[in-house]
Amino acid sequence: MEDSREPGARVYTFVDDNDERRDEIYYDKWWQKFCLRFHQPDSTPSWKPKWWTRFFPFPLFSTYRQLALKICFILFFLLTWGILYAELGEAIGLHGELLGMSLLVIAAYLIGWIWLKVTTLPALIGMLLTGILFQNLGLVTMTDEYRKLNQDLRKLALVIILTRAGLGLDAKVLKKHYAAVLQLGLLPWLVECIAIAVTTHYLLHLPWIWAFLLGSMIASVSPAVVVPCLFRLRDIGYGESKGIPTMVVAAAAIDDSVSVAVFAIILNAMFSSGSVTWNIIKGPLSIIAGVALGSLWGALISFIPESGDTHVVPLRFLLLFLGGLFSLFISSMIEWSGAGPLAIVSSGFVAAYYWKKQGWVVNKNPVSDLFRILWIFFEPILFAFTGAQVTISTLDPVVIKMGAVCLISCLLIRAVATFLVSFGCGLNYKEKLFIGLTWMAKATVQAALGPAALDLVHRSQTTGESNKQEAYAETLLAVSVLSVMLSAPLGALLIAVTGPKLLTRDNGDNKVQSEVESMKPVAHNSSQL
Repeated sequence: MEDSREPGARVYTFVDDNDERRDEIYYDKWWQKFCLRFHQPDSTPSWKPKWWTRFFPFPLFSTYRQLALKICFILFFLLTWGILYAELGEAIGLHGELLGMSLLVIAAYLIGWIWLKVTTLPALIGMLLTGILFQNLGLVTMTDEYRKLNQDLRKLALVIILTRAGLGLDAKVLKKHYAAVLQLGLLPWLVECIAIAVTTHYLLHLPWIWAFLLGSMIASVSPAVVVPCLFRLRDIGYGESKGIPTMVVAAAAIDDSVSVAVFAIILNAMFSSGSVTWNIIKGPLSIIAGVALGSLWGALISFIPESGDTHVVPLRFLLLFLGGLFSLFISSMIEWSGAGPLAIVSSGFVAAYYWKKQGWVVNKNPVSDLFRILWIFFEPILFAFTGAQVTISTLDPVVIKMGAVCLISCLLIRAVATFLVSFGCGLNYKEKLFIGLTWMAKATVQAALGPAALDLVHRSQTTGESNKQEAYAETLLAVSVLSVMLSAPLGALLIAVTGPKLLTRDNGDNKVQSEVESMKPVAHNSSQL
């Protein structure tokens, strides 16, 4: 077989207990290691043209398979643009808004990918910065006609976020660690929500109702940041013996669900034309209705279609996704906004519970994989469009400065609260400290809900009161974006740095050691390759 390796690569050949040979390639040069941050070798054998290695050596260039995949995405975009241009005309022409929005999403995806590879920080930060950059350089503009499209796309992203949260809940884990999951999912959220409300009321001069609206949104922890970082630690054995990553995933799902539901209830009460008494009563009723109806829908789609049906995967995916969209849009239409998000999470949880009994693993089944793929497309849409809402020239420096003070102080309060409420969860003090330090990253919920109040204010026609509300809504958006910029990289760094120092690796060490001892090196080739 043709050797495609670069000079300087080292190859170690191992033989396992079954006498099966396996080659592992290592690269010693600094530029090779830098290139490997952007593209990894193929995990399975792949075909390539005979001349490929000569002109595009790995790791300086990506493999043929990886490049072909990128070309597929480019062709997909060009073909989609061509079809839409043929139908819509100049609306998606070279100077049309739809083309500008499409280029923004593509740029956000690419810059987010580069940001992740270079800094190892979450890609969503690069996507958010791309949106801010495009908006303030005048590279993208959104009129009222396309602002509605922006809102609908953010709602689609919210459905994906909440459905994945529901599918990630394991009833067995909840039953085993229900006290710890509820403590971590509810109490730190409540403490930070109150802390944000109090600090922003006095420092940013927000009315109490707007302060609690902001608090209910900011207090949510982002699984998009916390979960992948924890799973990387879990894969090498840290925290696995006590199930910390699994416990945190379940708590994050509850945290997100409560945050979105409470935000929707407060926002609906603020802009509803009904009586105050009815709005207060409607809050708990919407929670009960959302959980009940969502559970019924999840139970239904666990038996329809039948589990042995040839098309069971796409049918289950469509029923779950379209049911989530219906519940979110219809609850907003009838002004029971708190019911929709809880119905989405409940349907995903109940469906996953019954699917597990039918042989599907929770959060690792074909439907979960489809939602994971869908999120790849909607993540740059959500964060790029949220960043594109921010115009730096209109920001009040006092809001940014005082907002940063509020966020940093409340993050510290949340860390202390998480450490204190984790007593009784079966964790030692180092593990409690780790969860307290890392249970703070913001991203997905803040990006999805940050512009929501501003969207509603723009729909109102009254001038005097609307001007004040618009200022409050812009403050909410600025603080939500600032929370992502501050807490997402901080959370990711704290998990990476403190995880190996604060978490135990008892089972992981034994597992790695046994794997090492089972492999016998039989050959060693160096730079002559």
